[in-house]
Amino acid sequence: MSVTMEAQALAFLQLLATHGSIGNGKAQALLALGPEAYEALREQLVAQGLVAKGRGRGGSVQLTPKGKKALVSGLGLEASEPKAAKPMATGLNAPEPVAYMPVGRKAKGQEPEGSRNTGLDTAQDEQTFLKELDKKLWTAADRLRSSLDAAVYKHAVLGLIFLKYVSDSFELRQQEVEKMLKDPKSDFYTDPKDFRTGGRSSAQAEQAYSDAIRVELEVRDYYTQQNVFWVPPLARWKTIQDSAKLPSGSTIPVASPHGATYKMSSLGKLIDDALEAIERENPKLKNVLNKTYTQLQLDPANLGSLIDLIATIPFVHGSLHAKDILGHVYEYFLGQFALAEGKKGGQYYTPKSIVSLIVRMLQPYKGRVYDPAMGSGGFFVQSEEFIEQFGGRLGDISVYGQESNPTTWRLAAMNMAIRGIDFNFGKEPANSFTNDQHPALRADFVMANPPFNVKEWWDARLEGDARWAYGTPPAGNANFAWLQHMLHHLAPKGSMALLLANGSMSSNTGGEGEIRRKLVEADLVECMVALPGQLFTNTQIPACIWFLSKDKHSANNKQDRRRQVLFIDARSLGFMKDRVLRDFSAEDLERIVGTYHLWKYHRGTMYLGGQPVPDPHADVKYENIPGFAYSAALEEIAKHDFVLTPGRYVGAGDGDSDDEGTHERIDKLRTQLFSQFEEEASLVKRIKQQLESLAQ
Repeated sequence: MSVTMEAQALAFLQLLATHGSIGNGKAQALLALGPEAYEALREQLVAQGLVAKGRGRGGSVQLTPKGKKALVSGLGLEASEPKAAKPMATGLNAPEPVAYMPVGRKAKGQEPEGSRNTGLDTAQDEQTFLKELDKKLWTAADRLRSSLDAAVYKHAVLGLIFLKYVSDSFELRQQEVEKMLKDPKSDFYTDPKDFRTGGRSSAQAEQAYSDAIRVELEVRDYYTQQNVFWVPPLARWKTIQDSAKLPSGSTIPVASPHGATYKMSSLGKLIDDALEAIERENPKLKNVLNKTYTQLQLDPANLGSLIDLIATIPFVHGSLHAKDILGHVYEYFLGQFALAEGKKGGQYYTPKSIVSLIVRMLQPYKGRVYDPAMGSGGFFVQSEEFIEQFGGRLGDISVYGQESNPTTWRLAAMNMAIRGIDFNFGKEPANSFTNDQHPALRADFVMANPPFNVKEWWDARLEGDARWAYGTPPAGNANFAWLQHMLHHLAPKGSMALLLANGSMSSNTGGEGEIRRKLVEADLVECMVALPGQLFTNTQIPACIWFLSKDKHSANNKQDRRRQVLFIDARSLGFMKDRVLRDFSAEDLERIVGTYHLWKYHRGTMYLGGQPVPDPHADVKYENIPGFAYSAALEEIAKHDFVLTPGRYVGAGDGDSDDEGTHERIDKLRTQLFSQFEEEASLVKRIKQQLESLAQ
């Protein structure tokens, strides 16, 4: 083991001596190791019997007796109560975010990294379970769809998944309450002896006790105090499933203390009434649920089979609970429906690898998080997963979003509700430009994937708007309208990221070049990432990510990056996951994220148990990587007429003889060509509509 690896092993053992059992994500973050380096170190210590693996979402690790003995004998530490640890300079408890080391860079003397493992996913058996569940559910659900359009069918499936989630969560809480009521040690204990009075027989006393428990289980405060949605008897999953195969006109007994009944006119009407009852009892869900099952053109037998299929999703599996399992299934189905819908699907769903890349780069672990074009809420979901994996608290972020499409707005709201994320999506679905639902918001993190190159967005009311601080965006393209809208809502020390078409980096049309110049001169642009093609389901237009910051000063472990911009050319990364779509591997994500963090943050001394421990990567400094990354001064950008295309700055990599100017011209031509294709399709659609109206 090298000197660096020994220092890492020492830090790892001291960390476990301080914390006891700790999640893999948090341990990796506190040790400031990349996923592969962490995995290699952990496996080596496990093989030596010094560390043992545990369970939990993402897995955990703990010190073994052998490890404790080795630590005590080798370092002379007390083996009694662990001392409180001073937060490390690179940990989540410190003011600055977690720093990653990019793949391909290693500290002097560091051993080669081990096999690929993100260290952030669920434990292997749970991950296998989720993958198998995904495949089984989607295959069966798609078969039941018959000829129904995917855009319509998705609401039927996702609505039932949501109904299953709220019902499962309610039932799990009901089991907890019943246990409390029957536990003599509980403050809520209901003593059976209290019912053996008034001359009751044993059977009568037992019945009275059971009735009292059943009535008590319907007290809604037990549920709402624990942030569990109150599910009225009609909407509980057992009622829905038991009634799914009954003929129309059947009278259904509703499981309640009052012995109510419900006359079912159709299965679709039953589901609509169940969703209506949930909305009525939970104001947070008002106007959120899609109550259109009565109009759904789906055979009742297939709808019943769909209910039976979703019923097979379990409450729990290992350390996974209803929120984890059904939240995962919901997100997976969103992605699958987006693929099935093609271009329309991209309007509400951003591929997970891109969302994950942005979230890991920004690291929104505390503060206000805002997405003005939120779709189904993917950025919020990934932010939650990031926080949980690195040991933070979900309550440390506040979620704000806006979406103009009513059905997509509902999808996002259900997505948040399943995960227990408190959210503010405004009073209603609305246009972010003309009906801003959060006018006073100044967010710490802003992330979005707005529609590219929107032409028909301008409204006369937007003339002279305060948001256009760097120039009025052209009426024929909303790219810089989105950017400035987000910048307007950014807090004084906030950071933001948004996906835009590549043309935004070089276009001079309609004053866009002047807006870009002012943004650069104001020192707001922090990083530009050029993405490979074929990442999106809805467009082939080449895309990039803009990262902007209102505070590039040296503070909270950040390096002073004023008057500098990092350019990353990631066009050569990724792999083809099928014939149409490209995706990023874990190594691809790590290379981009690690390079950005190495450029942005200082490395230095860590603290464990109150004692300084050398950072294994302290001697690793950012360096430009030909063909991939380059840190440019604003003066250099000015010489390029404020064009922000990474290929212009990073140059050619080793063995790369392609001319970057040619790449840029090809990208520009592709962007122009695909834009013209879309315009042609739009014109054809309008002509057809006109012809149809004339024929009527």
